[in-house]
Amino acid sequence: MRELAATVRNGTDGLDVLINNAGGFFRDERTTELGVEYTFHVNHLAPYLLTAELLDHLRPDARVVTTASAAHRGTVLDLTRVRAVDGYSATWAYGHSKLANVLFARELAARLDAAGRDVTSNSVHPGAIPGSGFSRFLPGPVPRLLGTLDRLPFVTSVAEGAAELLVPALSPETADVSGRYFADRRPATPSRAARDETAVRRLWEVSAELLGVGPPLAAAEPGQDASQRAP
Repeated sequence: MRELAATVRNGTDGLDVLINNAGGFFRDERTTELGVEYTFHVNHLAPYLLTAELLDHLRPDARVVTTASAAHRGTVLDLTRVRAVDGYSATWAYGHSKLANVLFARELAARLDAAGRDVTSNSVHPGAIPGSGFSRFLPGPVPRLLGTLDRLPFVTSVAEGAAELLVPALSPETADVSGRYFADRRPATPSRAARDETAVRRLWEVSAELLGVGPPLAAAEPGQDASQRAP
């Protein structure tokens, strides 16, 4: 991520939009070189670090969008499970990392606001998109089955999924919306766990610890929530 951030800084004079979209669903348990569970590292710590590295490269009125998922529902933040893979569940690990995405986007918004930065941060559920190739990570015959679903009219297409991201990234109507979770191209209410103020701050601090960096941006004052800035 540091090399990518350096390449971006060297190749541009500033960013108007940063979309944290890369991620995956990983069937097998493993840890990264930092000793962190792989799914959590790839899906959450990587965009956390990339965003931190590019904070000073974001122009005024820039927007940060992080791809989350409705899969965040049904999980609660459990940071004791990100340093080990005992009892690994790919489904739980994915949902947990997506919860971290929603919490990260919310806390980033609050800290940007507290720092007086005119930059927004939101998370997005783009929909279930078989045509994206995401299903290649899934076990057994599931990828083949989902491949057939891509032709059905009620399934989100790749273009529609991209449009979901573009609403908080580019729409004039969302220029002042920050700290929100988007679904169906509008702000939606995430799970109760994704609105836990203690969890959101703890995630921010532990993420920095795991990466061996100082926490980017100072914490907002208690009770200050950037998601209240706009409807």
